[in-house]
Amino acid sequence: MSEGWHFAPQYKEVTQLSENKNIMEYETVELDDKDDALVIIDQTKLPGKTEIIRLKTAQEMWDAIYLLKVRGAPAIGVAAAFGIYLLAKQIDTADYSTFLAEFRKQKEYLDSSRPTAVNLSWALKRMEKIVTDNGDQSVEEIKRLLKAEADAIKVEDIRVCKTIGEFGLTLVKPGDGILTHCNAGQLATSKYGTATAPIYLGEERGYHFRVFADETRPLLQGARLTSYELHSSGVDVTLICDNMAATVMKNGWVDAVFVGCDRVARNGDTANKIGTSSVAIAANYYNVPVYICAPTSTIDMNTATGADIHIEERPAEEVTQMWYRERMAPEGVKVYNPAFDVTDHSLIAGIVTEYGIAREPYEESFREIFARKENAEYD
Repeated sequence: MSEGWHFAPQYKEVTQLSENKNIMEYETVELDDKDDALVIIDQTKLPGKTEIIRLKTAQEMWDAIYLLKVRGAPAIGVAAAFGIYLLAKQIDTADYSTFLAEFRKQKEYLDSSRPTAVNLSWALKRMEKIVTDNGDQSVEEIKRLLKAEADAIKVEDIRVCKTIGEFGLTLVKPGDGILTHCNAGQLATSKYGTATAPIYLGEERGYHFRVFADETRPLLQGARLTSYELHSSGVDVTLICDNMAATVMKNGWVDAVFVGCDRVARNGDTANKIGTSSVAIAANYYNVPVYICAPTSTIDMNTATGADIHIEERPAEEVTQMWYRERMAPEGVKVYNPAFDVTDHSLIAGIVTEYGIAREPYEESFREIFARKENAEYD
């Protein structure tokens, strides 16, 4: 198992794609069932190189999630579903108890790669339920059912993101200025993104939003990924440093903030990329509404408040030397590098899901949304 920090594991199967093709033409995550491979865009190489890597072992999958080669809560969930299916295919036994024990071992290993992103554990638990609910079936049949479930998770992700976009569009008007932080775009999902879904749907319908993308230190997902995919799609996007967000709000250039998230607590507190809380505080001061775009799979009703969300801390090298030609901080200096922060529910104007927009009081609103979801599943 992978422990500690390591920059770049080597993958035997890497394909560098044509520079003439648009990044939006590629699948963020896909399954090559014939070759037993989880196929992803290596997002750590963007925007300089577009490389496809093929993951076949548990450690390769773990490393890809931990090192953010695949990232964004929905994309991680899809990758986990395909990944655990492929690992289940490799379990060479016809005995159900042996299969279940090995499946759970692999599931727990993958689940340890990113503790804050709830979609990772959500997808793996959903796949595990297929195994536990079908103990009377043959192992081969369970493997077939696992593939069907993984495929369904990806299809659902596309539908969910588009529906979030439709609800999000009701919150803005043509020509509005939108600020976003980190990357909750197509590269973080199977298609459309969450926070970018209203932007993409609006672009298709002639809304012509003006978008400001925070660079998102220290890993620069906004600069490397969000500005890249929006610019590639013809969206009017302006890249800004994180500490410029308040200035563009003060200038009157921002009408709404749309961000994604990795986990939503029962009271509406939201964990997203570090810096999101600062954006929300500034937006609140300048009377700019903040909307969290979150699939219902990201809402964790078992987590009471943001104080209960485990925040992943990442290596100091991401702050002191990654992306720089030379180290940019003195050797031995202490570094604090939380990957996420929690935005208090009081700063959030609404949480946009595929079953509607939740508002204060969030716990009550979430229960109504989950009731809608349950009714829709039985229709």
